[in-house]
Amino acid sequence: MSKLGMKDVKSFHQWTVHHYQDFWRAVVEALHIVFDKKPDAVCDLSKGIESPAWFPGAKLNIANSCFNADKSSPAIIYEDANNKLVTLTYEELNHLSNRVANSLVKQGFKAGDAIGIAMPMNQYAVGIYLGIIKMGGVVVSIADSFSSEEIAVRLNLAHAKAIFTQDFTLWGNKKLSLYEKVLKSDSAMTVFVVPLESRVSISLRDQDKAWEDFLDDNINFTAVSCDPMAACNILFSSGTTGEPKAIVWNHTTPIKAASDAYFHQNIQPGDVLAWPTNLGWMMGPWLIFAALINHGAVALYTGAPKDRIFGEFVQRAKVNMLGVVPTLVATWRQSKCMEGLDWSTIKVFSSTGECSNADDMLYLMSLAGNKPVIEYCGGTEIGGAYLSSTVVQNNYPSLFTTPTMGLDIAIIDEEGKPSDVGEVAIIPPSIGLSTELLNADQHEVYYANMPQQLDGRILRRHGDQIKRHADGYYSILGRVDDTMNLGGIKTSAAEIERALSGISQIIETAAIAVPPPDNGPSLLIIYASTSANLDKQTVMKEMQIKMNAHLNPLFKISEVIFVNELPKTASNKIMRRVLRKQYLGS
Repeated sequence: MSKLGMKDVKSFHQWTVHHYQDFWRAVVEALHIVFDKKPDAVCDLSKGIESPAWFPGAKLNIANSCFNADKSSPAIIYEDANNKLVTLTYEELNHLSNRVANSLVKQGFKAGDAIGIAMPMNQYAVGIYLGIIKMGGVVVSIADSFSSEEIAVRLNLAHAKAIFTQDFTLWGNKKLSLYEKVLKSDSAMTVFVVPLESRVSISLRDQDKAWEDFLDDNINFTAVSCDPMAACNILFSSGTTGEPKAIVWNHTTPIKAASDAYFHQNIQPGDVLAWPTNLGWMMGPWLIFAALINHGAVALYTGAPKDRIFGEFVQRAKVNMLGVVPTLVATWRQSKCMEGLDWSTIKVFSSTGECSNADDMLYLMSLAGNKPVIEYCGGTEIGGAYLSSTVVQNNYPSLFTTPTMGLDIAIIDEEGKPSDVGEVAIIPPSIGLSTELLNADQHEVYYANMPQQLDGRILRRHGDQIKRHADGYYSILGRVDDTMNLGGIKTSAAEIERALSGISQIIETAAIAVPPPDNGPSLLIIYASTSANLDKQTVMKEMQIKMNAHLNPLFKISEVIFVNELPKTASNKIMRRVLRKQYLGS
């Protein structure tokens, strides 16, 4: 801002969107993005604003931009089996990812191949992620908490040729076989198995390889030069049809993630970032690029973050930016488990995934001497956020101060007219905005039937409802469609209802998410159509078991409501908005 002679964030933001080519050119320089061949321009819109080509004529591999920091600087901080802190330097992580890249090439994989990862986000997962990208591959990110069926859906959508997983994973005090779960998802696919402990101790099929047998010793590898718009990661975001949207990240998308961290979370070289997450959610890849491109370190914790032991890890790792989902903060506040810890190294918190509760966020701030919470709202198809805050503006719990730098938004009412309360729409172009869906028409999903701005600018659909307050601050009100955020994870009503099918004497179900009376993380309510006199608690328990087995154990049902029939349209579609309105009205 001072370079441009600007005094306020609003003016700066408007410059970043109206002079976006100058802005992204400056960002690339500030972040030291490594090009093998310099671009001819910043952006080519010859195919239309829905299909921008960023950095035309250039060649790069975005993984190279993750290793600009001093090679002896910490890149990853984690706990070993004896709960001792271990630091992996940039050089060590570089060597690990090079060994993965060499190993994949040796196994016959080539640039463009899709390779899955379904394992906890530990130091090996990060090395594998970057190694796949270095050899020109495409990471297929899958959360290890998903069921075999859901893993299979995602592998098939991405046409994955192999998958990395772990032999076992810990869930509380239980040791669960992750390898067996992955095998059930696709019996024909090659599986590379990383050990939970020192070595893989289980029997593997002939086609599969243990980590120690897979990993090549060669620590040198020249990353494959790629077109900037070439895919590097496939992530999944639930739509309303029941099948997840397969969203493609290209080699420019991580620039959006790193840029957001630079401007909004104010990440500086040497900062330590922690955010309990997984490579299956966009915040996993986001965390890698946000930290490493900004010369910071990632603090990885694979246990349950709801307990005090996680807070002790944050203290010992000297975390500077701690990311959360609001449900987690509400749990800490109820249990008081994080009180009395020394979190003095924390400079900012950041919250994403669902609507936050102001009282919970104020409590969170108090745990580190009233450090600000940078609210961060976006999506997988954005590569980061569209709305956030900065550390140079007054910070209020649960409020946002600005659209993110380089990206503009509009708020429209039900008639498509400008409003202070309504549906948020993205105004393209911006680095980070997806240009390709593997299993859906990009135009139909994001642009069809969207109104134009008064100045003729095209709007892109996103689906959140927001409010702009009189002082220019923003609140998130939830989703306008039938997708929902539960525990910081985006899912759809259709996916939940599919998981709950087959319960005796339940004809059909409808899932809705509603805010609690005091705002905060959404509550999952299940309407169940039945003519029988059933015990509500028994049915709710059976539904939760099905949810755990077929979708995700992190999705907790708050209430089950029996009805004779569900409200439907003439075309037999369930009117979930009617149910939501009825529930909130009652």
